[in-house]
Amino acid sequence: MAARSAPSCHLRLEWVYGYRGHQCRNNLYYTAAKEIVYFVAGVGVVYSPREHRQKFYRGHSDDIISLALHPERVLVATGQVGKEPYICVWDSYTVQTVSVLKDVHTHGVACLAFDLDGQRLVSVGLDSKNAVCIWDWKRGKLLSMAPGHTDRIFDVSWDLYQPNRLVSCGVKHIKFWSFCGNALTPKRGVFGKTGDLQTILCLACARDEVTYSGALSGDIYVWKGINLIRTIQGAHTAGIFSMNASEEGFATGGRDGCVRLWDLTFKPITVIDLRETDQGYKGLSVRSVCWRSDHILVGTQDSEIFEIVVHERNKPFLIMQGHCEGELWALAIHPTKPLAVTGSDDRSVRLWSLVDHALIARCNMEEPIRCAAVNVDGIHLALGMKDGSFTVLRVRDMTEVVHVKDRKEAIHELKYSPDGTHLAVGCNDGSVDIYGVAQRYKKVGECVGSLSFITHLDWSSDSRYLQTNDGAGRRLFYRMPGGREVTNKEEIKGVHWASWTCVSGLEVNGIRPKYSDINDINSVDGNYIGQVLVTADDYGIVKLFRYPCLRKGAKFKKYIGHSAHVTNVRWSHDYQWVISIGGADHSVFQWKFIPERKLKDALHIAPQESLVDSNSDESDSDLSDVPELDSEIEQETQLTYRRQVYKEDLPQLKEQYKEKQKTDTSKRRERAPENSIRLHFVHGYRGYDCRSNLFYTQIGEIVYHVAAVGVIYNRQQNTQRFYLGHDDDILCLAVHPVKDYVATGQVGRDPSIHIWDTETIKPLSVLKGCHQCGVCAVDFSADGKRLASVGIDDGHTVVLWDWKRGEKLSATRGSKDKIFVVKMNPCVPDKLITAGIKHMKFWRRAGGGLIGRKGYVGTLGKNDTMMCAVYGWTEEMAFSGTSTGDVCIWRDIFLVKTVKAHDGPVFSMHALEKGFVTGGKDGIVALWDDSFERCLKTYAIKRAALAPGSKGLLLEDNPSIRAIALGHGHILVGTKNGEILEVDKSGPITLLVQGHMEGEVWGLATHPYLPICATVSDDKTLRIWDLSPSHCMLAVRKLKKGGRCCCFSPDGRALAVGLSDGSFLLTNADTLEDLVSFHHRRDVISDIRFSPGSGKYLAVASHDGFTDIYHVASSKRVGVCKGAASPITHIDWDARGKLLQVNTGAKEQLFFEAPRGKRQAVPGAEVEKISWASWTGVLGLCCEGIWPVIGEVTDVTACCLTNDKMVLATGDDLGFVKLFRYPAKGKCGKFKRYMAHSVHVTNVRWTYDDSMLVTLGGADMSLMVWTNEVEGCREKGPWDSEESDAESEEDGGYDSDVMRESEVSYTIRAFSTNIRPMFGTKPHLQQKEPSVDERPPVSRAPPQPEKLQTNNVGKKKRPIEDLVLELVFGYRGRDCRNNVHYLNDGDDIIYHTASIGILHNVATGAQSFYQEHNDDILCLTVNQHPKFVNIVATGQVGDAADMSATAPSIHIWDAVNKQTLSVLRCYHSKGVCSVSFSATGKLLLSVGLDPEHTVTIWRWQEGAKIASKAGHNQRIFVAEFRPDSDSQFVSVGVKHVKFWTLAGRALLSKKGLLSTLGDARMQTMLAVAFGASNLTFTGAVSGDVCVWKEHVLCRVVARAHTGPVFAMYTTLRDGLIVTGGKERPSKEGGAVKLWDQELRRCRAFRLETGQVTDCVRSVCRGKGKILVGTKNAEIIEVGEKNAACSILVHGHVDGPIWGLATHPSRDFFLSAAEDGTVILWDIADKKMLNKVNLGHAARTVCYSPEGDMVAIGMKNGEFLILLVSSLKIWGKKRDRRCAIHDIRFSPDSRFLAVGSSEKSVDFYDLSLGPTLNRVSYCRDIPSFVIQMDFSADSRYLQVSTGCYKRHVYEVPSGRHLVDPAAINRITWATWTSILGNEVLGIWSRHAEKADVNCACVSHSGISLVTGDDFGMVKLFDFPCPEKFAKHKRFLGHSPHVTNIRFTSGDRHVISAGGDDCSLFVWRCVHVPH
Repeated sequence: MAARSAPSCHLRLEWVYGYRGHQCRNNLYYTAAKEIVYFVAGVGVVYSPREHRQKFYRGHSDDIISLALHPERVLVATGQVGKEPYICVWDSYTVQTVSVLKDVHTHGVACLAFDLDGQRLVSVGLDSKNAVCIWDWKRGKLLSMAPGHTDRIFDVSWDLYQPNRLVSCGVKHIKFWSFCGNALTPKRGVFGKTGDLQTILCLACARDEVTYSGALSGDIYVWKGINLIRTIQGAHTAGIFSMNASEEGFATGGRDGCVRLWDLTFKPITVIDLRETDQGYKGLSVRSVCWRSDHILVGTQDSEIFEIVVHERNKPFLIMQGHCEGELWALAIHPTKPLAVTGSDDRSVRLWSLVDHALIARCNMEEPIRCAAVNVDGIHLALGMKDGSFTVLRVRDMTEVVHVKDRKEAIHELKYSPDGTHLAVGCNDGSVDIYGVAQRYKKVGECVGSLSFITHLDWSSDSRYLQTNDGAGRRLFYRMPGGREVTNKEEIKGVHWASWTCVSGLEVNGIRPKYSDINDINSVDGNYIGQVLVTADDYGIVKLFRYPCLRKGAKFKKYIGHSAHVTNVRWSHDYQWVISIGGADHSVFQWKFIPERKLKDALHIAPQESLVDSNSDESDSDLSDVPELDSEIEQETQLTYRRQVYKEDLPQLKEQYKEKQKTDTSKRRERAPENSIRLHFVHGYRGYDCRSNLFYTQIGEIVYHVAAVGVIYNRQQNTQRFYLGHDDDILCLAVHPVKDYVATGQVGRDPSIHIWDTETIKPLSVLKGCHQCGVCAVDFSADGKRLASVGIDDGHTVVLWDWKRGEKLSATRGSKDKIFVVKMNPCVPDKLITAGIKHMKFWRRAGGGLIGRKGYVGTLGKNDTMMCAVYGWTEEMAFSGTSTGDVCIWRDIFLVKTVKAHDGPVFSMHALEKGFVTGGKDGIVALWDDSFERCLKTYAIKRAALAPGSKGLLLEDNPSIRAIALGHGHILVGTKNGEILEVDKSGPITLLVQGHMEGEVWGLATHPYLPICATVSDDKTLRIWDLSPSHCMLAVRKLKKGGRCCCFSPDGRALAVGLSDGSFLLTNADTLEDLVSFHHRRDVISDIRFSPGSGKYLAVASHDGFTDIYHVASSKRVGVCKGAASPITHIDWDARGKLLQVNTGAKEQLFFEAPRGKRQAVPGAEVEKISWASWTGVLGLCCEGIWPVIGEVTDVTACCLTNDKMVLATGDDLGFVKLFRYPAKGKCGKFKRYMAHSVHVTNVRWTYDDSMLVTLGGADMSLMVWTNEVEGCREKGPWDSEESDAESEEDGGYDSDVMRESEVSYTIRAFSTNIRPMFGTKPHLQQKEPSVDERPPVSRAPPQPEKLQTNNVGKKKRPIEDLVLELVFGYRGRDCRNNVHYLNDGDDIIYHTASIGILHNVATGAQSFYQEHNDDILCLTVNQHPKFVNIVATGQVGDAADMSATAPSIHIWDAVNKQTLSVLRCYHSKGVCSVSFSATGKLLLSVGLDPEHTVTIWRWQEGAKIASKAGHNQRIFVAEFRPDSDSQFVSVGVKHVKFWTLAGRALLSKKGLLSTLGDARMQTMLAVAFGASNLTFTGAVSGDVCVWKEHVLCRVVARAHTGPVFAMYTTLRDGLIVTGGKERPSKEGGAVKLWDQELRRCRAFRLETGQVTDCVRSVCRGKGKILVGTKNAEIIEVGEKNAACSILVHGHVDGPIWGLATHPSRDFFLSAAEDGTVILWDIADKKMLNKVNLGHAARTVCYSPEGDMVAIGMKNGEFLILLVSSLKIWGKKRDRRCAIHDIRFSPDSRFLAVGSSEKSVDFYDLSLGPTLNRVSYCRDIPSFVIQMDFSADSRYLQVSTGCYKRHVYEVPSGRHLVDPAAINRITWATWTSILGNEVLGIWSRHAEKADVNCACVSHSGISLVTGDDFGMVKLFDFPCPEKFAKHKRFLGHSPHVTNIRFTSGDRHVISAGGDDCSLFVWRCVHVPH
């Protein structure tokens, strides 16, 4: 008998021996129920020591390697390895899955930890970046992910005392993480001098930011914050693998085999050395400890678990043992007792009791063991070894009997003969040796037939024969005991084998899958009595087959648990158990065998075992009793819906082709036509491959779908409305249970599901990203909040959504075969069913996964194909319709009964209040009672029953029914033939809608003077349709063949039809009866045309390449047009009926003369002049423009010109209908495009009066009627087309500031390079010369002079310990916008510069700062909602989007207390350039600087990204939410305005439409503001403001400003709008204007800044005030009433600020910058005192010692001296041509030193007066000068240069001083040099590319500050001669700090910025006395 069905018995896992100790740690815990939880192989084990019982969790598919216990100690999380590893959270009590977390990690999940309240879980991956993920595990949702470390991470833990903080540790690192928003930010632990940098293996968190960690050396490292504060040396003598925190303290376990207990402050309590105890052994290594009250659990490397009771700590109790690391192959069963023997590569042999579940004996051998056997009497045990020897032991005491070594290769199999006299030993060299047992195992025979290694042996029952299998798959027989090979098959035939463990042989043919010969089955064992066979394979699966199983591909039941290879499997001696052993997981599984008779009782086994996966995949060839698959279902399962080109790929394709074609777009392209069309009616319904897709809405309209259109049909008015949001075939449709919402799923590469409202026809949500190819089934939950969907990808993914939020809740693979339906349980929203090909599954949600159980058929039936399913009215009842016409009734997962309902498949069923209705292929609708006992009524769909009001004709009786819906007293029926019928309960049937049946539709003709059209299709019908308001099919006629074309005669009486067999007919147009027919061609007739006028001739074109011309009256062929090289596609007559134009598939355009068919050559230019009767060709100059950019990928298949020759309509392969202006010359014309058909539009025709356009969809079989709307007379509607996409070539206008902003590239701090062109070796890499002056420590010599003169600090010297930012002068206005706002009713303003957010008090000028950003801020916005007062969002630049700490991010913070509320790491690589809050304040919109300029929406409080989409291919400047909306926003940028809607998780956008206003061009738009009733205002680069209604331009406010409109602000309280632009101040104009709500009137304000042109970058309006930020870095407040301006903030316009000087005695300082100004600042008054415009860029500035003069050095080589009192010039001079880099007065005020980039220092004697003659200069300076310092006595000058060398010169001679001893003795007046031994320590390790730019030593001479290219200010002690000195660092500046100085009295430090043009004033905090 062929094993047609799986065996009906079952295995249940009863015990697992072992524990995974190798390569895992911290994986052993006590649960709340005092059970022990751990894992082994792929199984989670819960062991109860009290009852000695195990429970198993089997939800994993591969090895488990990590485990965490929930703080309540009932739930467990486990993580596995694998290509797509997942995490399961499960209940240790019920062993049921609670949640599955998946789709994030790769390779494996290395560590897990729950947080304190158990809500969140952290996991660490095994991927190359060791990703750290945080999960909301209940929802299965990933909250955050970040790269963990470059090397392995070993442990992770939440800080139990501070929320949102974690610690991870691993190879040579420990990291402290903070979690905020969606950002995980690490700080590396600082080992410092306290301990060695080494690998940390485990950790535990304690109070007050203390963390304890165990290191590889055996020390314990104690951390406070991120610093190592102490170490506990030698806690263990080797690595500490595990640390466990309990109430009493901590337990640690290490490689030294010790467990130590510590109290809460980590003082030692006790130590337990397991190696010294009774059970201990050398090399015992502890991998896991768990301490609960007085019990300690210990897991070891060698798979043991010890339990220690604390007060008897020297008597540990061994509660579990297993084999150690090394493969496990040997397994033998005792012949008479319930014992099993295993032997492994760990060299141990172990004896297990199957009854007591315990290890009863163990013996260690010399060699790894590979096989074992026990003799029949149970006395001897033989073991085969890896080295080729075998050993025999006595079972009772494990003493050796004999040891034999005859072979060199491993012994892989040995067996005793059934009579106990011989032992057969199979070796890897291919031989089998036979030994005599009684003769002390003397060799008595040898079998040598195999050429490969021996894998299996079996003896015959009479011990006379032996069969062997070898590695080559051969099966050989030998006669025993001599070992002669038996070749005669007859001799073997009758042999009965004592055991069956061979994997090849007739009896076990069925264990291999059908078409495979791979040897992946390692072991089998036959149970003759139970007639079952058990097998073990390489995939970790144990299977049960019937025995014997003769035919390949037999059915089986399968059991998972082992992780990889199952190496051996055996039945116990009494067939009660099956023992299987795992190779790599070295575990022993014991399965209980449950025979058939006991199965009934076993159905109530733990649901986990609910026969999950146990029924194997079906195999068809053997299922002879399964009926033929129904032809319709067969067809349907073969549809793949794959597309050559998916619409999603069009934008990329376009870009690629545009690149190629950049060159040839020379001509200016025609504009799109004025006309547009609107979809009016669709004939068709998709029934041929969809089911249950037809419903009533609440108000009785009918909703269904066809092609890419969702249709709402009003049956009273016979009108349709359309949802046109899809761009490809819709495949499924479901309606919301409560509201009139519809869900539709479509085809696509990443197919979307739209949920839309039938009333407004607007999308509410669009779901994407989880399916591939298409979505074939959707269903709403009973409360309407959730949606389930099924994809047609290979795994038929099932997804559960929260559709309003657009979130995927859970997903899983459904089945490998097609799923037809998904239904959600009406009572429990977490349950659903899916049904499909041989598939019925019951699912429940678990976190991010779904857990499915197959329907259990039992003896009642077979696994049938299910076509439809519904739930009954209780939670556990379900009903499904099968492909054989039965209805199956299910309770829970069990089939209860089946009822015959239809002949042929049941395609649709619907549940009613009291009963059911079903419909099937037999065309019958049946009503049933509520239990399917009785059929109450049937309705047959027949022509005879058709009511008079029908809109068409029924094509055949009893069409196959595909959809049924009830409501409004009717039954709605959809058929496979594309008809929708309404059945009245009393019987009459009304036909409402119909279309063509399956088969492509190509033929279309419109009537010459009536509103009707004819179509002909591959469905072998010719149909006439009424296009007037009655919209129905007037007539239909069946044809003998399908047709491809048709045409009315000019008088409308005759209709010609071309068929696909080469024949054509002429029929009467009214009756459709034949007039005449011809059959002259063999191939398809592709086009047929009557000549114009009287219709004298008929031209018939075929795919043969010929066009025949017939004389109609005489029905004779009069001519043949030859010469086409490929099939003919289109033909047209000229108006005189003399010339034929022919298009062919090879894109030839040919001309023939009628009636003879002579070929004519017509020049291209002439074609246009000819008057054509019709134009349907797609070739030639006049329609060159209809071919799209991507013409190579897609064809234009059809085209038709209006009768007024103005507009050309086309249809193409992508389903687009487009309108072009005629003639469409030049490539890629502009068009209007409409999407409704799904793929090929096969034909388009205008009606006789151009009032309608009729289009045909090939594969979607629909006929669509569009009304032609001429410009001006139509209302604008959402159905308006998209404009053509090709970007307009016109530029959007030009302005230098706009240009600069759109092309800025922002440097990231981490990558900044040096700002000065330095060369040479950096100081910390130079070889140090030994100093002459190294004196002995104690010497009588005079003390060394001070390095620095410290004259002006009177008190005792106190070092500076900290710098606190007190003031910032600067505002980023040059390239950022909308970044100044009022807060607190206008008392404060908020803005930003560099990486700092500044809150500035208007009255006092006091500032406070937000300093959490780690790089430049680019944008800032304030939350306007009253619930979120003072909440600010700022976005910064960043690196690539890898979610690490340097990735771009957005911070949301409280402006008053500077608390960070959320950090959003984003995928906007490069940076975030715009942020905006929504109306409710809960959503945040951000725009990136990445190449796609991505637009993203966040729910910022949760850190959740809701939606994201590419915004535009050029820069987007601003995107803002409408002030009254949470879903609508507008983005503006380079030639770009887009109107966006957020629907669920999808972003839908519309481009701004310019078409209505004459010749408007899309300009570059810079700013946006909003008005009531959906008005939007955008400011353009030309100074215009555009006003948009919805997305259509409705007027232009011309020249609102004379230059670009950079900023706009909408006031929420009164709707007034402020604009700011670039404008010259004039009498009437100003750069700021205040407008009314509609931008009709305005008032201008002049900014009194004294600039020639004002350039406003930011505006904001408060109470009676307008706040303005300018490009010149000023922030100005303008009063609305009096127009008075007050400047609140000043700054330098352009940087870098190179020059910086502090006043010798007062709190003033000077700054000089690239913008040509020198500014005097007052620190105490927090303001600018004075500003001097020099006209040239300034590079350096210096005060004289008395503070009465100022010297300024310029970039052009000039320098000047001003008198401070009058700001008059005292003197100026230009002796050099290039920049002056430093200028210095000597301390005695006599000399002025001027250092330049010409490698020179010039000396001027000031005592000679203002003539400034050079007295001398320094020679041989090696490079440009950077800094200079005078000595205290004015006699020396030190110069640091651009090649990292410091020189000292004499003053004023300029002689170079080289004696190091002399230099060492100099005392300097100031020290600003970055070079010299004294400051060697300031150079950091990371200075490869970047430099230290500036330094300054404090007046006290003991502190030093530096500024560098990374934007850091650092504080050192002076001097710091050691390399890499310790320091504090202060962030805030952008890259490049250019200069830094102490003010007098060391009260402040001033630092000047390069890129940020800002000045930072830091307060010095001195160490207290």
